[in-house]
Amino acid sequence: MKTLFYCFVTLICISCAQKKEETSVVTEISKNTETTFPEKIIFPSSDSLPISANLYHKNDSAPVIVLCHQAGFNKFEYVGIAKTLFEKGFNCLAIDQRSGGGIIEEFNETNLEAKKRKLPVEFLDAEKDITSAVNFAAKKYHQKIILWGSSYSSVLSLYEAINNDNVKAVIAFSPGDYFDKEKGSLKEKLITFVKPMFVTSSNEESKELKVMLSKMKMNANQTQFIPDSVGLHGSRALWKTSKNNEEYWNAINNFLEKVK
Repeated sequence: MKTLFYCFVTLICISCAQKKEETSVVTEISKNTETTFPEKIIFPSSDSLPISANLYHKNDSAPVIVLCHQAGFNKFEYVGIAKTLFEKGFNCLAIDQRSGGGIIEEFNETNLEAKKRKLPVEFLDAEKDITSAVNFAAKKYHQKIILWGSSYSSVLSLYEAINNDNVKAVIAFSPGDYFDKEKGSLKEKLITFVKPMFVTSSNEESKELKVMLSKMKMNANQTQFIPDSVGLHGSRALWKTSKNNEEYWNAINNFLEKVK
């Protein structure tokens, strides 16, 4: 009887957490969605799959940030974040990667099209979308870009920053050495990495992240930000609906001032 009771309580807790998360997402999107801004654009991935994206265009000479979402999400992870960055003077390109999903009523159009074409949509399959977005933005604005990833895409963003000369700086929210077997360990690959880099996570994740960075000798433009609060996984730590988002914003603003 006690076991059944504890299971019942656990299910209630999980349900409450899911409802709280859903409410947070609805609030973030509804507060920051407009009908004419940002501009919705489509450009091809390297295998010709159309990538759907939101473009927040400031001007041709403003610094550029390419924004990549976490697992199960889409470009609307950045609906409030990109708006804030735009107001701070940045062009932003928030993309739908083929590995992702819908947020409430906002669909991941790249993912839907990939499934329609029977293309694989695992995490590593999205790497070509990130590469294509970087190269598209660099060509459009005739400058190197800042690449920003969240969760699995933050890992791919670090690999991309290592290998792609069009990336001048990288921001990674909650990366881990998830693809070491397929792509080689980031712990080893980052040893000689010298581009500006900002990595962060929840407080709990910070210990594992510190291990991944342990062989690096960080320069003045490279930092691991560890929140004083519990924090959150991924870029949603910056959402207005996320508790203690200000400390993340203060840290990211300081970094962007150095690299823009």
